[in-house]
Amino acid sequence: MDLEIYELEKMDLRDGIVIDGFPSVGLVSSIVANYIIESLSLEQIALVDSMYFPTVALIRNGEPYHPVRIYGGKINETKLAVFVSEFQIPSSLLKPLATLILDWADEQKASLVISPEGLIQEKKKDKVDIYGVASTEYAKKKIPEEVLEFSEGVITGVSGVLLTEGKKRGTDVIALLAEAHPDYPDARAAARIVETLNKILGGVEIDPKPLYEEAEKIEKNISQIREQAAQMKKVPKDYIYA
Repeated sequence: MDLEIYELEKMDLRDGIVIDGFPSVGLVSSIVANYIIESLSLEQIALVDSMYFPTVALIRNGEPYHPVRIYGGKINETKLAVFVSEFQIPSSLLKPLATLILDWADEQKASLVISPEGLIQEKKKDKVDIYGVASTEYAKKKIPEEVLEFSEGVITGVSGVLLTEGKKRGTDVIALLAEAHPDYPDARAAARIVETLNKILGGVEIDPKPLYEEAEKIEKNISQIREQAAQMKKVPKDYIYA
């Protein structure tokens, strides 16, 4: 499959951490990746290209960006690289893409790959639960104690391939699954992932508060829309004009 990483800037990622940020349930992965990049002022160091990627350009501040990008930086003693995309990757590319991520992480001699993921929330709860699963025993020890074990179920997409391929080749991979709403961008689930990442990254502290504030705005707007929709249902049909 035609997939290639073009490095724009050389960076030493030995013993660093690679984070994947491809769209998932509630856009949790993308929100987390973009928030990390912005909060830590990471610089773009590479891009991933394929003739099968969406034919789009992301425009920010009047500047075009590739659909799939890699950002990196060193915060205190922690080296980070973050893959990010705001666009849905074709299903036929998910396995080759995940394999490419692991190949690149191995070439860079990174120590850990982390995949944030959204998990469909079955029912509304006050607290968002985080589940974890790892490809190796070593990676499993890196998961904070308060994270629930994902013992049964199916993980699809990039995260699923990272885990199975990671286990096959002995690469340390952690998938962090946050319960999320599938119908809108879930900033609250992303904030919970960020809180968990703070305990894994070591020496890096990312403030999740702005994400919680954004979540409250989104949830308030959705609540208002639902209330308006409910009121419309109560209006007698005689008063509704075609």
